[in-house]
Amino acid sequence: MSAADTTTPAKVPPPRQAPPPAVAKAPRARRSPGGAALPWMLLAPCLLILALVLGYPLVRLVTLSFQKFGQSQLWGFQPAESVGFDNFSKVLGDGEFWAVVVRTFVFAAGSVIFTMVVGMLIALLLQRVSGWVKTLINIALVASWGMPIIVATTVFKWLFDSDYGIFNALLSRLPGVDMIGHNWFASGPQGLAVIMLLVVWGAVPFVVITLSAGLTQVPKELEEAARLDGAGSWGVFRYVTLPILKPIVVMLTTLSVIWDMGVFPQVFVMRGGHPEAEFQLLTTYSYDRAFVVNDYAQGSAIALLTVLILLGVVAVYMRQMLKIGEVE
Repeated sequence: MSAADTTTPAKVPPPRQAPPPAVAKAPRARRSPGGAALPWMLLAPCLLILALVLGYPLVRLVTLSFQKFGQSQLWGFQPAESVGFDNFSKVLGDGEFWAVVVRTFVFAAGSVIFTMVVGMLIALLLQRVSGWVKTLINIALVASWGMPIIVATTVFKWLFDSDYGIFNALLSRLPGVDMIGHNWFASGPQGLAVIMLLVVWGAVPFVVITLSAGLTQVPKELEEAARLDGAGSWGVFRYVTLPILKPIVVMLTTLSVIWDMGVFPQVFVMRGGHPEAEFQLLTTYSYDRAFVVNDYAQGSAIALLTVLILLGVVAVYMRQMLKIGEVE
């Protein structure tokens, strides 16, 4: 055996790997001085206007609701006296107030349901008509939406007039129906139904336009897939269209509740400035207590209770929107 065979071969060190290239660090953005305060500076004018327009009246409303304030205090003959929660006790202990609350809730619920159903049907119908028909309907909707409330109320007073109303004349043409001389405002339920139609007529255009914009975001592929799976028109609407439109429907429903619970000019003008007891809603009831009975403190207490009820509606709306955000 030779020496070459007995010699242990030398170990070759592994090749050195080149170090990875250094990653250049992006320069840190310098925060401009006052960057955090800039959004608040931009919002300051709007917040100031809101504080002046809404803040002071709200503070004054809360102050009056805890005082004894009538005509003597208004003209300065007597100073305003703090009475604590007496005004709220009188209002909450009055059966007439609770009757007005129930009437307001029924009126608002009927108006909102009718508005949303009619608005959804018209919005779905607009997806199936030709372009020029859709344009004409949109023009009519915008025209009715832009009509002043006083003008619309005057038109409805003429439509449902007992002597010259066209609605009674049209109903009288039906076989066996005689509505000539019928007074729709002789009873509270019928009169409020007419006012409800007026409110719905003014609210439907906004709902239709908003829902029509939402319907353009519904993917056609999902609708076609649902139809291929055997779903009918109702199934497509229930399981495809409605879930996508849910945020818009929740928003419109909440806004409609707030608007319809705050209805005032329609009732006030329709009844000639003196709504009868069976036509009173929370807004007109508060106005009646403050400016007809001249008890400004009780009127303020009723208005404050109305604000608290509406805040409850807003809280429900915010909770629903947060749930929708969590799901998405």
